[in-house]
Formats: sequence, C-alpha cells, structure tokens
Amino acid sequence: MPLIVAIDGPSGVGKTTASKLVARELNLPHIDTGAMYRAIGLAATRAGVAVRDAQALEELALRSDIEFIPGDPPRVLLDGEDVTREIRTPDISMAASHVSAVPAVRRILVRKQQELGRRNGGVLEGRDIGTKVFPETPYKFFLDASPEVRAHRRHAELSAKGETVAFETVLADSVQRDKQDSTRADSPLMHDETYTVIDTSSLTIPEVVDAIVKSVRERES
Repeated sequence: MPLIVAIDGPSGVGKTTASKLVARELNLPHIDTGAMYRAIGLAATRAGVAVRDAQALEELALRSDIEFIPGDPPRVLLDGEDVTREIRTPDISMAASHVSAVPAVRRILVRKQQELGRRNGGVLEGRDIGTKVFPETPYKFFLDASPEVRAHRRHAELSAKGETVAFETVLADSVQRDKQDSTRADSPLMHDETYTVIDTSSLTIPEVVDAIVKSVRERES
C-alpha cells in the first residue's frame, strides 16, 4: 500500500495546517477529509435538506462531486464550484458535524477517501482516519489541545477573515461539536494505543510538523 499518514483530532488543534505541511515535507498528496463533510454540509444547507434527514443526505452525498485542487492555498471544489471559503464558516462547521454522524454519508465518503489514498498515498486528516478509513497504516497521529486553546485559535482565524463572532460562542460551539463527534454511534472521535498523541496546546505548527515527519521517517528507515 502507498504511504498513508493519518492525522486525527478535534477541531482547532491545527490538523489542516499541519497536515498540509507534512504532506509537502513527505512529498505526498494532502487529502482534507473534513472538507468533504463540510462540502456535503454546505450542499445540504443550500438545498434545504435537513441535517438529520439521513436518506436525503445519502442521496446528496452520492451525487455530489468533491475535488481537491493543489495550490497555495489548495482549493475545494463542490460540483465544479470553488467553495474553499464557504465551507469554513461556523454554521457549516456545525452542519458538517451533523452530516458526519449519518452512517450512510460516512460510508460513501470513506469509500471516496480510500480510493484517493490508495491511488497515490497521502496525508489524510479528520476524525476517524486511523480507526475507520485506514486502520492498517502504522502512521497514526492524534492531535489534541484544551477546548479553550482551540476556541482561541478558531476565534483568531474567524477574526482574521473579518467575521465578528464572540469568543464565548466559538467556545460553546467547539464544546458542542466535540460532544457530538465523540458520542456519535458511527466512527466516533477517538484514539487508541496504536496512535502517537501530540498535545499541541503549547506547540507551534512547525514543531508539530517536525514531530510527525521525524516519526514517519524513523519508522520507514
């Protein structure tokens, strides 16, 4: 099997930024699985599909075409439309959490993720990469940080985009999403002894990237 690096963890731990840089260092494709659920959440919102309507969401996931376009920054296309910015709003983040709890949607997107990874290898980040998507890979990392630290990071990210959201709202949304993701019946957010756990609370992104890349290269040698 091509080299697969799984990076899991809750929102706000730096998974997306770190995984992009890890992919660059290891010369592997970056596959943002969270963006796939966000894209379906956006599609559902636009189509007026309730985020708990499992059958309608399954049909939506089946007919939706999601593509990743390399670049700086990389782009996410939904049915040919660039939705890179649209899928990063708080509302779509919460919609993605609801959508990802639908077993049929997860099965469809996991299959698409496996196809992408088995084609050329890759660095995949999400919430169940090492437990569900590629449990066989030995390169599994779980990034974590306190809810307050993660909320501060998310709040700063939104502020940099010109969005005005109270910190307390961001923190409450983060805690709520953690609860939803860790208690869902299908592929809950979790890790086991096969993972290397990295607490990013006091680490810079370069330090996180360095730790992951060093670990992968040591195991490969």
